[in-house]
Amino acid sequence: MEFKEKVLALLKELKHFNYTISSTDLIWDLIFPDSKGKWNHVRVTKYQKDYYVHHIDGNNCALEIRLNKQVEAIKQLGFSFHEDGSHDPASVWMTVITSALAWLKTVQNNWISANKRMQVSYPLNCRYGIVPHALVRDSLTDVYRLDKKLGKAKSRKFIHLVEEGYFHKDQNTIKESMAAKDYFNYCKIAYIAGKRKDDNVIESLSGREMYKRYADGRHEGLLDIETDSQQEFSDWIDGLHPKRTRGGHPWEIKRGGNTTHIDLSVYRPLYRKEGFKIELQGAAIHRLEETIKMFLAIQDASLPISISDPEGIRKRLLAQDNIGIIPSYDSLHRANQYFREDQAVYDVMHYDDLGRYKRRITPFITWEPLPVITPRDI
Repeated sequence: MEFKEKVLALLKELKHFNYTISSTDLIWDLIFPDSKGKWNHVRVTKYQKDYYVHHIDGNNCALEIRLNKQVEAIKQLGFSFHEDGSHDPASVWMTVITSALAWLKTVQNNWISANKRMQVSYPLNCRYGIVPHALVRDSLTDVYRLDKKLGKAKSRKFIHLVEEGYFHKDQNTIKESMAAKDYFNYCKIAYIAGKRKDDNVIESLSGREMYKRYADGRHEGLLDIETDSQQEFSDWIDGLHPKRTRGGHPWEIKRGGNTTHIDLSVYRPLYRKEGFKIELQGAAIHRLEETIKMFLAIQDASLPISISDPEGIRKRLLAQDNIGIIPSYDSLHRANQYFREDQAVYDVMHYDDLGRYKRRITPFITWEPLPVITPRDI
C-alpha cells in the first residue's frame, strides 16, 4: 500500500473511534508503539473537511490532507528528513502511520487492555506532571534556591509582611497623590536595591536620569511631562495628557524579554478613582530576587508599594509551590504557562533532570492523565 493510501486508510479507520471536540475541531489522540517498541503520540485534527496530522512527541513534519485527498507536508521547523535529503513525507511518516493502523486494530479487539498497556509503558519523560517543590529542593542540592539568593533576613521579612496582611491595607500599597518626580524617586531606589554584579548603575544620577538610561525607552511621554506637577501626572495616567502616546513600555524599568523584564507599574486602584497603586512585577525565576530586593528597599523607605502575587512569592520562598514536569521534547521557555493557576507551578523541569533521584521523587509526581482511545458504539 502506498503512503497516500495508508494515510487515507488511517483517517477512514479513525471514524470508528471516539474523538474530543475543541471549538469546531474534531481531535483524535493516539499513543502507540511502533515495530521497534518506541512509543509515539500522534494527534489527528479534523477542521471542516480537512485533516491535519501532528507527531506530538517526534520531529516529523505535520501532514495536511485536503478534501481532494491530497496528502502534503506542512513545512515547519523540526522537519525530519532521511539522510539522503529526501523531502518526501513518506520517508519519515510511513512507519508511524503503519504502526498507528496496527494499534487501532489492537484497540478494536480489546480497548481496555490496549489502553492499560499504553498507560503503563508510555515513557515518563514524555509526560506532564507536578511534584512538590520541597521534595525537589531537598533532593537536588544544585537546584536554584530563591531563598538562599535573597538571604534569610530578606526572605523572612517578606514572608512576615505577607503573613501580617501588609498587602491587604491600602495605606501600604496606594499613594494618594503623585507626580512624575515621585515615580522617578521610586525608580532610583529600585535600581540601587536591585543592582546586579553586571549592572553599571551610577548611583549619583537622579531618578529621572536613571529611568532615561536604564528603562526600556518607550516611555509614552512620561519623560516629557512636568515632573513636579501632580495634575500632569494624573492626566497622563488617565490617558488625558496630550503628550501621552500608546504602544510603549513605560513601566519596564529593567529590560528583558516578554517574560523576563521587571516592571514598576502605576495605575488607578480597581475600586476607586483616586490615588495610585504602585506595583512591582518580575516573576521570572532569575529576576525575582532583584524584584523582591526592590520591593523591600522601597518599603523600607516608608513608601507605598506592592508586588505581583505576594502569596505566590511566599510559597516559592518556602518551597510550598509545585515544580512542573514537562516532556523532554518541550522547551522550558514559558512552559509553566501550560499549568493551571491553582496548581501553583512557577518553574518547570524535564523528568530526566531528576537524575539519580528519579526513584525517590517519582512516587510524589501527580501525572496528567494520558488520552484514552475507545471504539465508538453510538
